[in-house]
Amino acid sequence: MRIAIIGGGISGLSAAYYLEQERAKGAPVEYTLFESEGRLGGVMFSDQIGDCVVEGGPDSFLTEKPWANQLCAELGIADDLIGSNDSQRVTYILVKGRLVPMPDGLMFMVPTKLIPTALTRLFSWGTKFKMLGELLHPPRPVHKDETVAQMVERHFGSEVVDRLADPLLSGVYGGDAASLSVRAVLPKFVEMEENYGSLCRAMLAGRKKMAAIQKAKGYKPKPLFSSLKGGMQQMIDAIVARLTPAWIKLNTNIESLHQKDGGWELTTAAGVEQYDAVIFATPARVASLMLKSTDAQLSDDLGRVEYSSSITCTLGYKRDDLKMCQPGFGFLIPRSEGTRMLATTFVHTKFPFRAPDDKALVRCFLGGAGDQAVLKLTDEEVTAQVRKELKQITGITAEPWFVKVYRWDRAMAQYTPGHLERIERIGETLKRMQNLSIAGNFYKGIGVPDCIRTGKEAAEHMAALARAAKA
Repeated sequence: MRIAIIGGGISGLSAAYYLEQERAKGAPVEYTLFESEGRLGGVMFSDQIGDCVVEGGPDSFLTEKPWANQLCAELGIADDLIGSNDSQRVTYILVKGRLVPMPDGLMFMVPTKLIPTALTRLFSWGTKFKMLGELLHPPRPVHKDETVAQMVERHFGSEVVDRLADPLLSGVYGGDAASLSVRAVLPKFVEMEENYGSLCRAMLAGRKKMAAIQKAKGYKPKPLFSSLKGGMQQMIDAIVARLTPAWIKLNTNIESLHQKDGGWELTTAAGVEQYDAVIFATPARVASLMLKSTDAQLSDDLGRVEYSSSITCTLGYKRDDLKMCQPGFGFLIPRSEGTRMLATTFVHTKFPFRAPDDKALVRCFLGGAGDQAVLKLTDEEVTAQVRKELKQITGITAEPWFVKVYRWDRAMAQYTPGHLERIERIGETLKRMQNLSIAGNFYKGIGVPDCIRTGKEAAEHMAALARAAKA
């Protein structure tokens, strides 16, 4: 079976890697991976600047999701996995121009410890009393999809939406709480509300249960985030080294795609090629356009997936230049503060192997769902804006020894209300078509492990199809 993989980011590369594994196990498959750009890896890109590792896109992945760790083990780079320095994990929120640490016991945006919540300057007394009253919320069946903002405001008030939900979701999804589906983004919150009513009571019960399980098993805490000594690019390079070079086509645009004789006819500048199956690992909008003549409903569902854009700006300093900064991983900025920046990470604190002891890396984020126009700024304008706001917030005035700006146009999928229903319809269509699969950050999760999982599942589906056809 000949398979076309369209898209060479982590999802497409994972599909190619696992097809190679299926071939090694005897599956009658071969593939061609088409990438429109001149490099593989998509948003996963690491630079070596001097003696520092600088990430252009994601700097890590959630440790608890297994697929990235499993892939690193298979690739032979598990020994290079590093964990975040969680003993130094303090995150601040900018409130009225001042950095306020998130209180102890705050699990995502749900308070689980009374005294730290009562003493924090992050919330007004009105919000604190509302949090106390939240403990009395009765179980509530959820009959319709709603936004994260609607759920959080109902439980804790608008201040928590502004100061916690929005900044946290902006960091993970590049979106805002008022436009993201709570069912798609925080399904556990929906389950907790249905079973307990109070999110605080549900979180406390869950934490108690988990602590008992971990104690019985002798569990040792794992770092929240994982990365690689050489940066996330190390994973990309390790995958590419396992692929068949002749089956990778860079700088190749797919001009058209049509079903023909039970398979697919694919056209590029080099001509027309025939494939038995296709794996899409592109943004949903790209797949939507290519599949318009194949299935109108599938194309429409894919076309309705929204995306946000972002810019990351990393600045290199001497470690002594940041003596005035508060210790921790960095800070988040509510949009109500009126800055262009959304968040800042002190990379040298968050991870080892990123900068030597005398150097510091400050990584700033701009853009998101509410600021698509940020892409129109020049690198010089981005740098000037970032340095101005860093000075206002942290007091950093030193001249950086380097600045690197990365732009990601419509790269982050937005899980808006109705997203799960769209994904369900897409899944049903794929079951009928069989020889078409989809992978990517819009499909079954936004993070690197989820993208790897979708690529792996697509490869395994195609291998099973090939074995069945041969039989």
